[in-house]
Amino acid sequence: MIKVILCDDHGLIRRGIRDTLADSGDIEVIGEAGDYTELRGLLHKIGKDNPCDVLVLDINMPGRSGLDVLHVLKDEGAAIRTLIVSMYPEDQYAIRALKAGAYGYVNKGGDPASLVQAVRTVAQGRKYVTPEIAQMLVESLTAPVTEQAHHKLSDRELQTLVMIASGKRLSDIAEELMLSPKTVSVYRARVLEKLGLTNNSELTVYAIRNGLVAS
Repeated sequence: MIKVILCDDHGLIRRGIRDTLADSGDIEVIGEAGDYTELRGLLHKIGKDNPCDVLVLDINMPGRSGLDVLHVLKDEGAAIRTLIVSMYPEDQYAIRALKAGAYGYVNKGGDPASLVQAVRTVAQGRKYVTPEIAQMLVESLTAPVTEQAHHKLSDRELQTLVMIASGKRLSDIAEELMLSPKTVSVYRARVLEKLGLTNNSELTVYAIRNGLVAS
């Protein structure tokens, strides 16, 4: 039996994922968390007595994002294998997540069977990539280097960009990410500088044109 922990801040999403995995017959969800703090406590509680095979982790959570969590687990040398689930397009976040240490990336809007297959693949210690991600990887190796400007952003800067473009105020972003408004303002300034933009309206247009948020 493959043992899985779910980490997503939306209870209904967790329930849907849990039911999908339970129907497979060979996957058991042994714990759920809504954010990094809960996840850390859960991993500590489970410990070595009931080791987890796969962590199914949402990329967009309050406080530490899924990308942040990946970096922490990687730095700590955690043995758990992580499968990222996200509502965001594969072409914007999949490669970034894989570089951060994820074993796979699945879109929440995809076929439930793909999620089950992804968990099984990751549990075996293999990487799970969709045909779209595989194509992106091939193109990144063979195409001339023409990196888009937002690829130069740090994970936190990209997260700030997406949240601003989604219409959130800096105070709301600060609260959701558990940061000071001043720190969020610094991230915003860095994003504007790196993208060569001047205000939030231009940020929003850029994000829509590059598929970072829905239009």
